[in-house]
Amino acid sequence: MLLTRSAWLRIVCSTAICCTAAQSPSQSLQAQFSDPAKSDRLPLKQEAVQYLYPEQITAPAGKSTAVVLHFRVAPGLHVNSHSPKDESLIPTALSIPAESGVKLDAATYPQGTDFTLPADPESKLSVYTGDFAIQARITAAPGDHLVEAKLRYQACDQQQCMPPKTATVAIDIIGK
Repeated sequence: MLLTRSAWLRIVCSTAICCTAAQSPSQSLQAQFSDPAKSDRLPLKQEAVQYLYPEQITAPAGKSTAVVLHFRVAPGLHVNSHSPKDESLIPTALSIPAESGVKLDAATYPQGTDFTLPADPESKLSVYTGDFAIQARITAAPGDHLVEAKLRYQACDQQQCMPPKTATVAIDIIGK
């Protein structure tokens, strides 16, 4: 659930009023009326990468089938592309567990866009921002498979990178 900035501000202000009662009046007022616009992120848990669609796929059982998986990177963040320019960077990668009844035959990742950090204008990174899609080929066994595919990535903002994360990509795949 995402909150609007005004809803967030109401929560922060009411929390600040409750939590600052023991402070002096000037400290309390300063805590209550800090400018949330100066913060570029809300303090709510939001995934850096969101799986958009498809939620369900019907594929001929036993035959390799093309599937396009759509993702969105949260505003203000970027993730390393599948082919980062530096070996030490964590690439974005899709996998499907072997026991799922669905095999990932191949995955084709989009080309990353060049990105330069203000702190290091000489280096260019290869990243995904906004929406991106992975072209996959899968082979499904007969039946209905609730697949928990995995997307491994490392998200960063302009100042720092978060720890690498593996997100679950839930897809209902029907092999007919």
